[in-house]
Amino acid sequence: MMQERKRVIAILIVFVGLLTIFSTSIVLVFNSKSEKLWQIVSQQCLPGQQLKSDPQPCRQVNIANGYVVMKDRNGPLQFLLIPVAKITGIETQKLLNPATPNFFAEAWRARHFMEEKWGKRIDDGIYSLAVNSRWGRTQNQLHIHISCLRPDIRQRLDALSSTLDTTWQTHRLGEHDYQLRVVTRDEFKRTSPFIRLAHELPGARDHMGHYGLAVAALGDGKRVLMVVKRNVLLLNLASAEELQDHSCALLK
Repeated sequence: MMQERKRVIAILIVFVGLLTIFSTSIVLVFNSKSEKLWQIVSQQCLPGQQLKSDPQPCRQVNIANGYVVMKDRNGPLQFLLIPVAKITGIETQKLLNPATPNFFAEAWRARHFMEEKWGKRIDDGIYSLAVNSRWGRTQNQLHIHISCLRPDIRQRLDALSSTLDTTWQTHRLGEHDYQLRVVTRDEFKRTSPFIRLAHELPGARDHMGHYGLAVAALGDGKRVLMVVKRNVLLLNLASAEELQDHSCALLK
């Protein structure tokens, strides 16, 4: 009986050891890959622009406003707007400083890169911006996805348009519940959605990393902010990018 117990304990120790090694390996691999965007920005785009006036592989380096724009490898038209400063993600407190550039407004202006690549005019209703939560992303450098909206989400927003206003409302978008709020074009330019999220949704300021945030157009030049909160029990990692369609079916 004693021998049997010792054997079980030995097996458990080996199992825990292997599990620890496996978990550590996964973390190391993730950590090494999670800095890829920052390495591209800091080691290629910025030096290339400053030394040779060549921002490749970025399409644009805007040092004055603190960001770069680069083509994402996923989708024919998706671009990313990435700060030139080290900003890990939506949870970084620097984003709540009014002196920090309004990266969402800059990303909306940068949508012309999609149009140039498409070769035709793209209606504002097709565009969308998205930032994933701390748990719903793969890169530890803030990046705003500039891409197309999913057709079903466009249809859903159009149906809700007449009921949406300046108060936060809960609505189902695709697979998850989102908090929705309308802002005017000027409000969108004037106040960063990161700041609005932190100040207007109870508890958000202290847990910004739990949220994903997306933006799309409504009629009359208005924008709709769409916020999703992580819910582990519902397998919801707050990846607002889920509202986007990188294949851009709306253009077809």
